[in-house]
Amino acid sequence: MKVPVFPLNSVVLPGGRIPLQLFEPRYIDMLTRCLKTDQGFVITLLRDGEEAGRAASFYETGTHVRIIDFQQLENGLLGITVEGEAKVSITRTWQQEDGLNLCEMALLQEEASGNIPSAFYELPSVLRALFRHPVIQELGMSVNYEDARDVGWRLTELLPLDKQEKQYLMEMQDPLARLSRLQGLLEALEES
Repeated sequence: MKVPVFPLNSVVLPGGRIPLQLFEPRYIDMLTRCLKTDQGFVITLLRDGEEAGRAASFYETGTHVRIIDFQQLENGLLGITVEGEAKVSITRTWQQEDGLNLCEMALLQEEASGNIPSAFYELPSVLRALFRHPVIQELGMSVNYEDARDVGWRLTELLPLDKQEKQYLMEMQDPLARLSRLQGLLEALEES
């Protein structure tokens, strides 16, 4: 499947939402094509380069997203909100003349959902506190606070972690291993 790639300095996972501001012609054209064909695109973490730059390298694991809202912003830019659908592996990339990156992708196996073990009982409370922030509330995301996969995905997106750490957490396929890593990272944050 051939789809556009949108490299960012942040990650989004299935069920997560992220607002984006589009001002570059290549991304406005991408938005138009995606809306006309009811097609999504891949968001992946920027490895090197700038979000607005033409020469950028990015990670091979990302998330296929769909546009769920768009509007003209007060600053004159086009604002869109996307929602993650599935984690993907980028198998081949190339760049159009206008600088838009395209890829062939393969869907990754869906992670299993499951209950949160008692050892991680604090993590849903941390996530509830993050979801009380007005910016997060505005996104209208839903979350199952009893599901290890859901809680891990949302914490990966929302916690103030190093971007390489976020990528590492995103690439994990075991929700309980992700929760364990998040628990350790939170404990380290509390100590510092």
